[in-house]
Amino acid sequence: MSHASDITHVVIAFDDNRLASELLGQFDQNLAIIEQKLGVEAVARGNQVTVRGRPEACAQARLALDLLYVRLQQGHEVGPADVEGAIRMAIADDEQMSLPSLEPKGRLAMAQISTRRRTVMARNPAQDAYIRAMDRAELVFGMGPAGTGKTYLAVAYAAALIERGDVSRLILSRPAVEAGERLGFLPGDMKEKVDPYLRPLYDALYDMMPPDKVERGLTSGMIEVAPLAFMRGRTLANAVVILDEAQNTTSMQMKMFLTRLGEGSRMIVTGDPTQVDLPPGQISGLAEASELLRDVPGIVQIKFTDVDVVRHPLVGRIVRAYDKAPPRPVQPSSRGPRSGVQA
Repeated sequence: MSHASDITHVVIAFDDNRLASELLGQFDQNLAIIEQKLGVEAVARGNQVTVRGRPEACAQARLALDLLYVRLQQGHEVGPADVEGAIRMAIADDEQMSLPSLEPKGRLAMAQISTRRRTVMARNPAQDAYIRAMDRAELVFGMGPAGTGKTYLAVAYAAALIERGDVSRLILSRPAVEAGERLGFLPGDMKEKVDPYLRPLYDALYDMMPPDKVERGLTSGMIEVAPLAFMRGRTLANAVVILDEAQNTTSMQMKMFLTRLGEGSRMIVTGDPTQVDLPPGQISGLAEASELLRDVPGIVQIKFTDVDVVRHPLVGRIVRAYDKAPPRPVQPSSRGPRSGVQA
């Protein structure tokens, strides 16, 4: 229990009454989230918020509210997920990112990606580091569990580069893995066969760019979505290239992909090292590349954990439960070899 001497209070005033009202949320719901997550008491009167609690928690509440107010000033909405993201950023301020040239202490700011259709802001320190890494490095690895925003942020950043004219092409790719029907048995041409398995990349793309622009880009070749095998023998210049589900690449596939990097290009490699669908005994190209390229200049590796999950809170708990479970021996299949594409 906190002693009286451990309790302090801060008063935070906001210039714009309308934005202050939006900041608090309907029935002060955003303020209630801050109270619950940080263990403080917060009372709003007009354009002022008085926060009472432990000094550290009060400082974190101030940072979170400042972050959200700046977001509103920039014309963006603030919802419960944004509030929780601001809280995570404020809590992590003392140990904020290992990347250089970040905002000085006291000027915490969430990195963001802006396109004409949408602006995406980092919701935790790992996402912040990831976005900043994509700004600074020509090759970025984003590794961690599902729901951390690895693929979505990579596609968003790629869309922003296309809109700014920094690159002329956007190439999205995934490896094919033995995990289902043979592609040859599926209906349609090659594009129709593989499109369902590349759907998460399409979804993120349509979220960041107007549908008609995406369609024109796909038709003209400015945007290309293709299986990893289609990358062999190519040199990808003046392009942003994303390899998703990279944990399912073999060692040779990963080397082949990374050596496609051409002049004026950037690469983003994403994957979850805990969800490898390769045959037993085969080394994941992502795990190997992560180790071999750890100290190579110009390459940044960002590792997400279950605390960085930004989907439903239950997803983070599911990831933690699986991480704690002992590994199970792989049972050989009695149905013979299968092949297909892993979604």
